[in-house]
Amino acid sequence: MLLNLEHINPERIAAIDNDGNRLTYGEIIRFAHDTFDTMAQRALCFMLVENNVECVKWVMAALISQRLVPLILNAKTDETLYNNLLETYKPAYIWQNGVLTRTENPIAPLHEELSHLLPTSGSTGSPKLVRHKYSNIEAAGLNISTFFELKETDRPLMVLPLYYTMGLSMVFSHLRVGATVLITNRNMTDAAFWKFLKDERATSFTGVPYSFQILNLMRFFRMDLPDLELLTQGGGKMPHDLNVKFAEYCRDHNKRWIATYGQSECTARMAYLPAKWALDKVGSIGIAVPNGELSLIDENGTPISTPHTEGEMCYRGKNVTMGYATCLDDLTKGDERNGFIRTGDLAYFDGDGCYYIVGRMGRFLKLFGMRVGLDECEQIITNDCQAECACVGTDEKMIVYITDAAKQQAVKEALVEKTHIVATSFEIRVIDAIPKNEAGKKLYSKLDRQ
Repeated sequence: MLLNLEHINPERIAAIDNDGNRLTYGEIIRFAHDTFDTMAQRALCFMLVENNVECVKWVMAALISQRLVPLILNAKTDETLYNNLLETYKPAYIWQNGVLTRTENPIAPLHEELSHLLPTSGSTGSPKLVRHKYSNIEAAGLNISTFFELKETDRPLMVLPLYYTMGLSMVFSHLRVGATVLITNRNMTDAAFWKFLKDERATSFTGVPYSFQILNLMRFFRMDLPDLELLTQGGGKMPHDLNVKFAEYCRDHNKRWIATYGQSECTARMAYLPAKWALDKVGSIGIAVPNGELSLIDENGTPISTPHTEGEMCYRGKNVTMGYATCLDDLTKGDERNGFIRTGDLAYFDGDGCYYIVGRMGRFLKLFGMRVGLDECEQIITNDCQAECACVGTDEKMIVYITDAAKQQAVKEALVEKTHIVATSFEIRVIDAIPKNEAGKKLYSKLDRQ
């Protein structure tokens, strides 16, 4: 059975949500058999989920049974995107609010290894999906539980959404070891969030940079949280000073701080920075997860073996997904990647083999003949001006969006000083808020670049 769930005590609690609902391992397995064993043919199902026990039960039961192949979606998915997905993929079933509905669409053929689908990160109108297979789930569960040293007594707090690759991988990795996942849909500024965390004695917290920015604005560093053993971060690069602050907190309070790196295309996690290097190598994504392999290639595809030499980062492992889908027929395709992926990230490694992300391969402009990294410019603005920002543009002009009008001049001066490019190359625009998805990632496609 998937994730060896049949070997876990069926009476153990698999999940608890902030409404007091509980789910045992035995209930997941029985529900999978009772609900799907009579289904004659594998079928595509849109599952619109929230963070609660019921949604975890249905998603896991579908995966265990291998009869329903779920496209896991936010229950509050944008209507235009949702209708586009419906028209493109014509699901045989839709699950929402605890009800499984058979649509009028015929049951379309699906590849036998296809386990589930997730939208590509930051999608706002595209029907492009990531195709996962059952062995990806097994690999992710094994890899993540190994490097985090997970155990059945763990009680992780699940803040990240179930439809987000990191949130889903949290479920896979913790259920594999028989742990109890504490699921919340409360806002971190809500007193009920902290009551749930403390009452249920959460042992770990996983967040994206935005999550830790919120914690930093609260009284987190003065809280008494004796049960919390592990803080983990993924979903993008943390601001340097904030990374240091949490790493020092964990060091001083006998907790572990582990930064991670990954993509939905690789079932969430591809690299992690061991806690022993949390302060010595701030900003590094660390080393490959167990059973995985990181490498660099130059622009000609030649392997790079010299430290501190930039190249495109590649990854090899059993958690690499099958490829993308952009139409219904793509769901019959087999594995197009064969365990290897070029990530599109520009990186280098140091003398200890720890990797550092420099930026995205496509996130560069050529201003006055000089190659300028948009991600690097965002770091300059964040570090030098303490301003929230998003950088886009063309080879004619970089457009920088900030939320603090008082810092317009300081931002432009910092960019000119660090890039040595004339000021007319930069246009600073002030907006109310940088658009982001629910995982805190910037939605560059929603910025007006004109």
